[in-house]
Amino acid sequence: MTLALGVPPHERSRGWGKVPQELSARVPAEQRGPGRDRDDVRLLVSRGTEATHHAFRELPCLLRAGDLLVVNTSPTLAAAVDGRVGHARVVVHFSTRGDDGRWAVELREPDGKGTTRARAGGPAGTEVRLAGGVRLTPEEPLSPGSGRLWWARVSPVGAVPGLLREHGRPIRYSYTERDQPLSVYQTVFALPSADGSGSAEMPSAARPFTAGLVAELVSRGVQFAPVTLHTGVASAEVHEPPYPERFVVPEASARLINAVRGGGGRRARGRVIAVGTTAVRAVESAAGSDGVVRARAGWTDLVVTPARGVRVVDGLLTGLHEPEASHLLMLEAVAGRDAISRGYEEALGGRYLWHEFGDVHLVLPEESADAEHCSGNCQ
Repeated sequence: MTLALGVPPHERSRGWGKVPQELSARVPAEQRGPGRDRDDVRLLVSRGTEATHHAFRELPCLLRAGDLLVVNTSPTLAAAVDGRVGHARVVVHFSTRGDDGRWAVELREPDGKGTTRARAGGPAGTEVRLAGGVRLTPEEPLSPGSGRLWWARVSPVGAVPGLLREHGRPIRYSYTERDQPLSVYQTVFALPSADGSGSAEMPSAARPFTAGLVAELVSRGVQFAPVTLHTGVASAEVHEPPYPERFVVPEASARLINAVRGGGGRRARGRVIAVGTTAVRAVESAAGSDGVVRARAGWTDLVVTPARGVRVVDGLLTGLHEPEASHLLMLEAVAGRDAISRGYEEALGGRYLWHEFGDVHLVLPEESADAEHCSGNCQ
């Protein structure tokens, strides 16, 4: 999705190459045939350079009692709203609410196909007219040299949550087939926030989970640690570094993560497995150099790379990313470049599906020959 700045060019190229367009998941799994549910996707499992193929419903067989899944509870917002600049139609993507009441927004143009195309942001002072008499005024770019996302003032103050509820729709990209209701973009872990905050884009790694699958995992001794990270707007046209995002790691979750990590030697203790790159960013932002997680709330600008490494996370459940995505640097920080490259070669060869409605990838630590074989948990 995004490309981290400061990454040397040789680090940006990956041998497995471009993802064919036909491997983009165009509709959710439950809409691909009768009797299907959202957990009816494929699961690629990487342990070092060994890759195996599974159904996502086999996840309880692939984990073990004592493992801990860190999940993001951020709800997805209906963050796209139609507006006008003069006589021109625009679509506003609401990304992030700032501490001063302003919103980071992206102005885009309708493309006539139900999606949007890039549009120059600003200029400062431009008035954008929205439904219900709401006005939006871009004031300054979110970061120097970037004209895509702008900090914008909204009038009346506090109008955005109601505006999104009444007139918003989920952000949709051109590889999807049609608009979907907001419920399609919510995960089973999503919790409403008191101030209306949420994610501009779904924390999609958690999408295949169902209440029944969560119950089965709990019955097998797998634990859950909730955190919150509100994701901003990615770009369909350019690869950028992640912008700062709001996050919360509660005290109870910090204690649970530390307890699992301190539960014995690496083979004896449970594994801390993040569900999604957003969960990695949140928990690693709350970890000190000693690897201890402490309750934190605020903004994070952390970019997890192989050079920085990970302090807490042993494994990661995530979607499949484009070859220039900076999220791949995070995966390589967890498992190493060779493991991720091998996994993606398997995904391409196996015709796995990409993007938010696609298949998922479980990256686990490489285990010694005498380690417990987790797939034996299924009877």
